[in-house]
Amino acid sequence: MQQIFIDKFIIPQNGKQEFTERMNFNRDFIKNLPGFLGDIAYEREDENGNTICITVATWESEDALNQAKAAVQTEYQRIGFNPAELIARLNITMERDIYQPAGN
Repeated sequence: MQQIFIDKFIIPQNGKQEFTERMNFNRDFIKNLPGFLGDIAYEREDENGNTICITVATWESEDALNQAKAAVQTEYQRIGFNPAELIARLNITMERDIYQPAGN
């Protein structure tokens, strides 16, 4: 069954550029992984000037998603990137969850 990986980020104005660069790197990286079916990102600005960004990545199965998570972590280690540090330093709020297509 397909797995829909959805992240919601609230990004303060001063962190938008760095966040966007990292997000684009990640989106480009996952496009080459087995089981990747597609992704899309949405954004809007809230009344406080924060960017609200939602990313949606679709995977063909739970196994494909789990393998992708492992591949992303390996890549982060290879390049010395710590996502928790970035989120804390830029004061980003994040919500993450996995969904399946409705009605299945």
